Amino acid sequence: MAFATRHFVRAASSAAATAAAKKLIVKHVTIIGGGLMGAGIAQVAAASGHTVVLVDQSEEILKKSTKGIEESLKRVTKKKFADKPEAGAEFIEKTLKNLTTSTDAVAVVHSTDLVIEAIVENQEIKNELFKRLDKFAPEHTIFASNTSSLQITQLANSTTRQDRFGGLHFFNPVPMMKLVEVIKTPMTSQKTFESLVDFSKAVGKSPVSCKDTPGFIVNRLLVPYMMEAVRLFERGWHSLEPNNPLFAPSPLLNKLVQEKKLGKKTGEGFYKYN
Repeated sequence: MAFATRHFVRAASSAAATAAAKKLIVKHVTIIGGGLMGAGIAQVAAASGHTVVLVDQSEEILKKSTKGIEESLKRVTKKKFADKPEAGAEFIEKTLKNLTTSTDAVAVVHSTDLVIEAIVENQEIKNELFKRLDKFAPEHTIFASNTSSLQITQLANSTTRQDRFGGLHFFNPVPMMKLVEVIKTPMTSQKTFESLVDFSKAVGKSPVSCKDTPGFIVNRLLVPYMMEAVRLFERGWHSLEPNNPLFAPSPLLNKLVQEKKLGKKTGEGFYKYN
């Protein structure tokens, strides 16, 4: 009897641990911010079968957002259903049925799986929003920010769900751009991270994993690139800069070349290509 009891307890504990470790399958999404990015995220989420609530401060903004989504869907269907106009009309109808709007964020987060914030790039305003929503969202709900420049960790610290907080950085225009940066802070749980990756794939995107560093990946590369273009204009095209570290040899790159690790053409470089 005692053996059977111990066996049952271990089995129950194992089942509970397995359930706790399961990734959240996102079905209901709340998007805060009806601007260009928020509306774009709402569109791809609704088009992929998710139940979506788009939130902003006024009905006027939301009407503009909805109209923009409808126009964008029409452009998509012209290409996707070029030879099947009826299928295209059905696709638009189904997508719009998955989308509702609200001016009351608190009222709609009570049943959501994922909150994606896409409002103004202001740390204080974002912190206040997350702090308020944290009090009303269910325990399982994941919070994510679409910020391109602010530290995700600082945003997460405004809530009590640091382990259920990450970054989802989409690119403009969202319906067309495939890349999504999924940002994992030191506090983000693996379950949360995997759920965000799975959601990105579910909406038809190609997610890449990022650490919570300034600019993440794309902007960390893009901003210095743009600034160098400005500096090139400032100093003139023909000035010599023998001591510019920008042109210094890379020991790591030299090593890879010496080892014939030239990327995809040789099967290995910075990564291994199977």
